[in-house]
Amino acid sequence: MRRDRINSSIEQLKTLLTPEFLNQQPDSKLEKADILEMTVSFLRRQQQQQQQQQQPAFSSRSAAVNQGFSRCVHELLHFLSKDEVKTQSQRKLMNQVLSEKSALWRPW
Repeated sequence: MRRDRINSSIEQLKTLLTPEFLNQQPDSKLEKADILEMTVSFLRRQQQQQQQQQQPAFSSRSAAVNQGFSRCVHELLHFLSKDEVKTQSQRKLMNQVLSEKSALWRPW
């Protein structure tokens, strides 16, 4: 029963990936090990392609987040420097932002 399930699954893989098999070994009879190796190879390529497609989306989102954060800091500094009279808390916050602008804490 176990052997039948394994053989059935291997046949299903062979059927699903026939075009891939024909590209790699068009005229040869495939052994079970060949089918498994080609399946693993195919799945690895698919995974790599998927990761490559996701990277640009992630980097553009990351750039958008950084841009938004920089805009927020700019607006904060503009707001804090607007009033002539500043409270001690405003001065401390502004000094903190100005002195550590590149090393600000970010929650992500």
